[in-house]
Order: sequence, then structure tokens, then C-alpha cells
Amino acid sequence: MLTIFFSALVFGFVFCLSPGAVLAETLRRGLLHGFSPALLVQIGSLVGDAVWAVVGLTGMALLIQHESIRIPLTLICGLYLAWLGLQSLRDAWRLPEADSTPARSGQNALMVGAAISLANPKNIVYWGALGSALSGIVGATPSHNQTLMFFAGFMAASILSCFLIAALVNLLRKTASATWQRISYGACGLVLIYLALLALRGI
Repeated sequence: MLTIFFSALVFGFVFCLSPGAVLAETLRRGLLHGFSPALLVQIGSLVGDAVWAVVGLTGMALLIQHESIRIPLTLICGLYLAWLGLQSLRDAWRLPEADSTPARSGQNALMVGAAISLANPKNIVYWGALGSALSGIVGATPSHNQTLMFFAGFMAASILSCFLIAALVNLLRKTASATWQRISYGACGLVLIYLALLALRGI
């Protein structure tokens, strides 16, 4: 069981720390508002990660792969990422001022993180692969307890990554010049738009 837990821990860190839409939006929000909104984007994304984890580990991924479900999800994901990308490019052009209502900003960050993760059907592929990896680790069809242990390891890594990434972004915010922030916003915008195009191309 420890092997399963630590294997899931490694997979979790790789998944959370890899570049992508959630990381780009975390950087954008963190540079503007600081630690809390960056953390809330990450925590919001855990909602989607948990949902796709259940889908992938229970075999429901086969259902989600039907075009009648996959295509609308992919379209929503692509358009939403494009919208976020354009917002980030706008921020690069004209640096925004910090929101005077941090509570509203934090709630919005939480919803954005969840929406990015939930609207991304490509997570099915990742979790389908992890389901196969778990079978390879145990050498047979995993039991319910083994699946739960794998899920626990992944979520533990995800939670730790949330705080680590938010802290790093907040550190960058405190030390970054205005020029560096413009470059960061621009890079995040281009990454989000590129991911949007990749998603829409797959329809």
C-alpha cells in the first residue's frame, strides 16, 4: 500500500507542477492579488481533478469519450481558455490595479480554477493512463482499497502543490518589476490561447 501511495504522490506532483492552463492562471492572478487568489485558483482546480480522478479510476472515461459529450466539453474548454488568454494579454498591455474587494476576487479565483479543470476533457486521457499504471503497480485489477490509497496519494500531492505554487507566485509578485510582470502576463496569455487552439483543433 505504501508503494501505491508514494507512486500516486509522484504522479500528483508531476501533474500539478507541469505547465498548463491552471498554472498560467495561477501566475496571472497571483501577480495581481497575491498569495490567497493564487492558492484559490489551485484549490478550485482540485475540484475538477477529483472529479476526473473518479471518472478515470472507475472506468467511466469510456462514457465521457463519446462524441456527444466530448465535443461540447472540448468546445467549452477551448473558448474559456481563449477568453482567459485575451484577459491576460490585456493585462500585459495595461497593468491592472489590485482589486479593492479581495473577498470577491478570491471567490472568483476559486470558480475560475474549478471551471478550467472541469471543462478540460483531456484530463480523461491522463486519468485513464493512471488507471492503467495502478493496475501495473499492483500486477492485477486493483481493489477498492488500493484505488482509494492511490487517490489519497494523488490528492495529498495536489494539496501540497497548491500551497507551494501559490507561495512561489507570491514571492515573484513581491520581487518582480513592472516589466517582468508585463512579460509574465503576456506569456500566460499566449500559453492559454495556444492551449485553447489545441483543444479546439481536437474537435
